[in-house]
Amino acid sequence: MRDLSNLPDLELALIQTELAWQNPEANRAHFEALLKRARGADLIVLPEMFSTGFSMDSAALAEPENGPTSLWMSEQAKQSQAVITGSLIIQSADGSYRNRLLWARPDGSVAHYDKRHLFRMAGEHKHYSAGEQQVLLELNGWRIRPLICYDLRFPVWSRDPHTTDLLLYTANWPAARRQHWNRLLPARAIENLCYVAAVNRIGEDGKGHPYSGDSQVLDFQGEALLSASDGDGVFKVRLDAAVLAAYRERFPAYMDADTFELS
Repeated sequence: MRDLSNLPDLELALIQTELAWQNPEANRAHFEALLKRARGADLIVLPEMFSTGFSMDSAALAEPENGPTSLWMSEQAKQSQAVITGSLIIQSADGSYRNRLLWARPDGSVAHYDKRHLFRMAGEHKHYSAGEQQVLLELNGWRIRPLICYDLRFPVWSRDPHTTDLLLYTANWPAARRQHWNRLLPARAIENLCYVAAVNRIGEDGKGHPYSGDSQVLDFQGEALLSASDGDGVFKVRLDAAVLAAYRERFPAYMDADTFELS
């Protein structure tokens, strides 16, 4: 097991707010004001499809890989001196449409994760191509794995083969299934012996679906360190690597985990 005792604390800022339906310009302007309040964090997390809301109109709304929202994220990361992450609708170089999480660093570099599990009940699988790979990212020595919304329901995809320190979910999770969100997130934290941060939106989308928020950060025992409830704004929390390391040493369940391969 890695030695986490010397890692610095990680400051997170979760932005939970309403989204303007299919209006990237309005959403960028709205988030720009909120990002100023989030400064001082190491990692700032925005909701899934934060520039449009959860839309199936991929052909009309997709941006190229270096489109205006991607460039805006890089500029905001530079100004904030923080990683900024969240998903948006991207047309990739091969022409496919992706629900893609971007990981914009202050130095201008950008990594990404494409949503693996597409929400068929809304027809997402008909309008987007699924991602094929887990992604492990590093920030200040912390190992972080980003996932998107519906991925939460699939524990094998969320399962940790990398000694992940933080599982990160960005979502547009509807109020109708609020209970599932609030029960599955602690399960992912407990089974993976890691922190979990999850960012949802609030308000109502263009199809009349309400969202209850419930953005939260949980420790490795599934206990809440932060709960945004239905609030609108910026929510900050600090994660302690030494506390995580001490718990893994006391309760090393990872040593008995089953091995498997993903296909």
